[in-house]
Amino acid sequence: MANRYQAPKGTFDVLPVEAVARERVERTARELLEGAGYGRIETPIFEDTELFARGVGASTDIVRKEMFSFDDLGGRSVTLRPEGTAPIARAYLEHGMQKLPQPVKLWHLGPYFRHERPQAGRFRQFNQLGAEAIGSASPLVDAELIVLLDELLRSLEVPALRLRLGSLGSPAARGPYREELAAYLRQHADELAKDVRERIDENPLRAFDSKDEGTRAVMAQAPTMLEQLDSEDAEHLAAVRQLLDEAGIAYELDGTLVRGLDYYTRTVFAFECERLGAQSEVGGGGRYDRLLDELDGPPTPAAGWAVGVERILLALGERDENSPRDVFVAAADGQRERAFALVTQLRHAGLRAELDLADRGMKGQMRQADRLGAARAVILDVDGGAQLRDMSSGEQREIELARVVEALTGP
Repeated sequence: MANRYQAPKGTFDVLPVEAVARERVERTARELLEGAGYGRIETPIFEDTELFARGVGASTDIVRKEMFSFDDLGGRSVTLRPEGTAPIARAYLEHGMQKLPQPVKLWHLGPYFRHERPQAGRFRQFNQLGAEAIGSASPLVDAELIVLLDELLRSLEVPALRLRLGSLGSPAARGPYREELAAYLRQHADELAKDVRERIDENPLRAFDSKDEGTRAVMAQAPTMLEQLDSEDAEHLAAVRQLLDEAGIAYELDGTLVRGLDYYTRTVFAFECERLGAQSEVGGGGRYDRLLDELDGPPTPAAGWAVGVERILLALGERDENSPRDVFVAAADGQRERAFALVTQLRHAGLRAELDLADRGMKGQMRQADRLGAARAVILDVDGGAQLRDMSSGEQREIELARVVEALTGP
């Protein structure tokens, strides 16, 4: 009979065999990003709802229909964070990080929440890994972030990667383009999806992200921001492209690329994996020079990216991985206490060591050692002796119990 209690729709349990792949993603990211000078930051799971309404944008799908918001016991509206950049911008301002040497480089990892229709690679609770560089308008920042994300995904061996690169220009230069795009959309209003028609005046660029076939056909002929960049925005994009070319990063210039958040300016980019099908984006980001200003801070240039942990794992096809043990201690009858003491010693010496906790016989213990992927086994005989066994070759030799730790940790 099925258990009546199950994880809420759109969420999931992370089982021990699945945690190994997740830990590899975190370890790889930590080594890469901290090696490049990014320090880890953690923000609260929930924030004031207004932070996202102002920072992310009232016209975005996230704010309009995907946020988990509720009133706390004090009557304040709070929201489970749907994305990580606005909270980090808030923390930057709240803690006076503008007084630190700029740019302030941060990385983050944690759970996020959106009320979406669950499907492969898209959940209501999901995990994102991200990097932010706040306080510099240099195209070097954009290029460094893109190169780091490319290196992370390739280090994890994500297959069939494609990098799309574009520019949304600066807010001032985008004004005339928005008017032109809105006029174009009005001319084709009867061919657009209902939600796109409703946002023509509020946010016409969102039409590029529509999955509606009629809207996509209209947008295939729509004017793009890339065609109308002013001289400064064009120079910035050209500088980013030159840096990527020099770094050997392949990309496709794409004028239809927009992000799902309103705070983006200038450089935008997305990494996609063909293996993921319709939900092909693994991660992406761009420059958000006006976000901190929107949050009542001083005008502060910034850029960053986020990548979905579940998207990475789905692209890799990694679900079941074992974390092999260094040694398994098998004990004959009457030797369990000695086995317990030896395992404790081995763990203190830095080895991944286990012993039988289910009263198996010797054959059962050795089968368990094999299932756990133990490299070696220490067998405590009934007469008090000890054997050291290589689990791959089957070779076995006597060893003094007092020298077991030395033998297993030595060269």
